[in-house]
Amino acid sequence: MNPGRFITLEGGEGVGKSTNLQYIQQLLQQRQLEVVVTREPGGTELAEKIRQLLLEKHAETITENAELLLVFAARAQHIQRVILPALQQGRWVLCDRFTDATYAYQGGGRNMDENVIGWLENTVQGDLRPDLTLLLDAPLDVGMSRAQQRGKLDRFESEQRDFFERVRQAYLNRAGQDQQRYKIIDASLPLNQVQQQIKQALDGLSVV
Repeated sequence: MNPGRFITLEGGEGVGKSTNLQYIQQLLQQRQLEVVVTREPGGTELAEKIRQLLLEKHAETITENAELLLVFAARAQHIQRVILPALQQGRWVLCDRFTDATYAYQGGGRNMDENVIGWLENTVQGDLRPDLTLLLDAPLDVGMSRAQQRGKLDRFESEQRDFFERVRQAYLNRAGQDQQRYKIIDASLPLNQVQQQIKQALDGLSVV
C-alpha cells in the first residue's frame, strides 16, 4: 500500500481557508482518493479542548511559552491519533493549518525564538512534514475586513495590526525558503481564480 499524502492549507485571517478546504477535498475525491479533513489546533477530542483554551479570551493572560506548549500538545495528540494513522492507511490528509502556523503566529506574531519552535517541531513530529503547503495570501486590509464580517473575534483575531503584519511576513519568508513544498495562492483574487491556482498546484502532485 502506498502511503497517503499530507496537504496543509495556511494563511492569515480572512483569506478563505474554509471555503477552499472544501474545494480541495472535492478535487481529491473526484480522483477517487480517500481524504481525511482535519484542522489545527484540534482534530481530536482532547486537541479540540486545547483549541478552545487557545482561542477563548481569559481573565488570566496566557503566557507566550504556555501558548506555544499548548499548540504543540494539541499537535502531538493530533499527529498520533489522526494524521499518522491515516497516512499509513494510504489516505490523504488535508489539514487546515499545521506547524507553519506556529512559525507564523508564535514565531512571527509573538517574536518567539524559532530555534525553540524547531526543537519542539522535531520532538513532536519526527520527520513528518507536509508534502504540499498551499499558502493563501492576501493584503492585510483584505483579510481583516473579511474576518471582521464573520462576527465576534477570537483571542488571536483581536490582536493589533502589527501582529498580523508579522504573521503574514513570517509566512511569506517560509514560503520563499522552500518553494518546492509551498505554493503561494493569491487569495485577493475572485474565488474562481483562487481555485484555479489551487487546482494547478494540486496537479503538480504526482498522484493527483
